[in-house]
Amino acid sequence: MAELPGCCRPCATCLLCLYSCRWISARKEKRKGLRTTKCDCSWFLFLFCVFLFTLVWLYFAIVILNDFHNFNEFIFKQRKLWLDWSLVLLIATAVLITYSAVLLVLALCLQLCGQPLKLHWVHKSLLIVTVLVVAAAFTGLGIKWAEEWRSARISLQATGPFLHIGIVGGMTLLAWPLASFIYCSRSAGLKVFLLLVYSAVMVVLYLSPLMITSPCIMEENQLPPKPALVGHRGAPMLAPENTLMSLHKAVGCDVQVFETDVMVSADGIPFLMHDEKLTRTTNVQDVFPERASLNSTAFNWTDLQQLDAGSWFLERRPFSTVQSLSAGDRKQASKQKIPSLEEVLEAAKHSNISIMFDLRPENHTDYQSFVNATLDAILQSGIPLQQILWLPDGFREQVKQQVPGIQQVYGRKRLQDEKEPLLHVNLPYQDMSSEEIRQYRQDNISVNLYVVNQPWLFSVLWCAGVSSVTTNACQVLKEMKHPMWLLPSSTYLMIWIVADCVSFLMILWAFLLVK
Repeated sequence: MAELPGCCRPCATCLLCLYSCRWISARKEKRKGLRTTKCDCSWFLFLFCVFLFTLVWLYFAIVILNDFHNFNEFIFKQRKLWLDWSLVLLIATAVLITYSAVLLVLALCLQLCGQPLKLHWVHKSLLIVTVLVVAAAFTGLGIKWAEEWRSARISLQATGPFLHIGIVGGMTLLAWPLASFIYCSRSAGLKVFLLLVYSAVMVVLYLSPLMITSPCIMEENQLPPKPALVGHRGAPMLAPENTLMSLHKAVGCDVQVFETDVMVSADGIPFLMHDEKLTRTTNVQDVFPERASLNSTAFNWTDLQQLDAGSWFLERRPFSTVQSLSAGDRKQASKQKIPSLEEVLEAAKHSNISIMFDLRPENHTDYQSFVNATLDAILQSGIPLQQILWLPDGFREQVKQQVPGIQQVYGRKRLQDEKEPLLHVNLPYQDMSSEEIRQYRQDNISVNLYVVNQPWLFSVLWCAGVSSVTTNACQVLKEMKHPMWLLPSSTYLMIWIVADCVSFLMILWAFLLVK
């Protein structure tokens, strides 16, 4: 195999050392007459596929970061261990993709230098391990977190145009080593096969924008208003969730609705708490160690008031933003207690912020008494009823009759034979397509989607026309004055044509230059 001009022997020797673990010079390698065999080509193809496989997993890992706090909470409930597992995920993914990417670059450089691709057995073993690890990650995602597949589909609306340009660019760069291999190969059948496969892939890539759809491909004057922000348990990145401090921080983020969860104590006092047990967000294991495993509703209000509902936030740091809190905020967070619904309604009334809540646990035998206690607290607070958004489905008709002024929010899509029109729906962001959001908006139905933390996702939903989003990151989304990108269809068409034409010309140049 002829050595290409411009490839120095020391460089070729170094590449061989890293890729093949052969600590001999390129000159000696050439004297041995070693060539890239079909088996070596198969391992190179396997390496290329592993790189693509890990690259796809990296994309998924970045997408699921929007929902990773839910995974952290799930692990804590199962193992009582709190850790930001997103860091573990990203570090492990970065190691795998860096390893496969370095090997791939080494292989391409060796091919350009006219050296044989003799992948060492250690690298082969590690590549197989990489495939098994990534396959296990995908399998676990499909079994335990299947809704993230829908999140990935939504993400393509935000990244599709840019992925197209990136993939076309990568495949264009691949033309140089491919041309080198084809001209140096003695197998006519292999040459034809590689050319046909490469040509087919490029044709598909050139035409792929015909299948790319995104709500952000629109004219500037067609952009809907910015969605309102709903604070998920307040502002949980800035204060302990479901506390008065969290509500006030949410107000400072221009949040229009405080979303929370209500439970009722053993002596009939509604209070704020998301989990059925108190272990994650209080120090119940220190104060009542023998009762720590009991349901939150098993405690009376006097007991609940003895618990610290803020120190866990500073100790476990559920979000990276905790590290940047001021000394005053840290002191305030450490003093947080479990608030009663009465206290929260009073704060909401003075802050002119609406409150939307679930009533938990839905399967409790005394659930009707929970509903009654909650309604009593709302009526006694004197808060304007239009500031209350009622989520619970249990005894909804009773609530409508007793307090008709409360806004009813439904956790489902409308039915074809709906007896009365829905005015508000609250759904996971994966459950509604851009087309459905537009249709609901045309029909004057308010759509709130949860939980939206990443700017790319907020941008897609903004372009689609969603009314509001529930978020943990109100301080981030508050600062967004515009979607991350907005392209008129004519501009996108021009970019598509230019990118494809430049790619085609560079591929022709690569084959002519290498020849």
